[in-house]
Amino acid sequence: MRKSMLISLGISASLSVLAAGVAISAQDRYTLEVPNGLAFSEFRGYEDWSVIAISENGGKFAVILGNPVMIAAYKEGVPDNGKPFPDGAKMAKIHWIPKKQEAYPGQPMVPGTQHDVDFMVKDSKRDFIVKDSKRFVDSGGWG
Repeated sequence: MRKSMLISLGISASLSVLAAGVAISAQDRYTLEVPNGLAFSEFRGYEDWSVIAISENGGKFAVILGNPVMIAAYKEGVPDNGKPFPDGAKMAKIHWIPKKQEAYPGQPMVPGTQHDVDFMVKDSKRDFIVKDSKRFVDSGGWG
């Protein structure tokens, strides 16, 4: 009885450490920020956005996702209707390294390990930290 209790305690402790590690690593990515203030935290939930396009280039598979603001703009005909994308429109482009489909040999390659993720946001609103400047002004409001 004592041995099974120790094993059970060891398993519980291992699972607790694993769960804590996963939670900490998930939080860490939201602290990432690039120059001009674009932060990973601005794209929380991007994994659930709608697919805009899928491609393969440079030896990697990619999918471009759009947030609801971006998808609504496309449905309204932007950019072909002459209107600009609205502030708040966001896109994410996820790249994967292709791998062979193990379950069905001879079939096309499938996404393997994630390589990276790129983000874009339309935000031409004023930056209140730097008075009278706009965010991403040099790129037409895109960051």
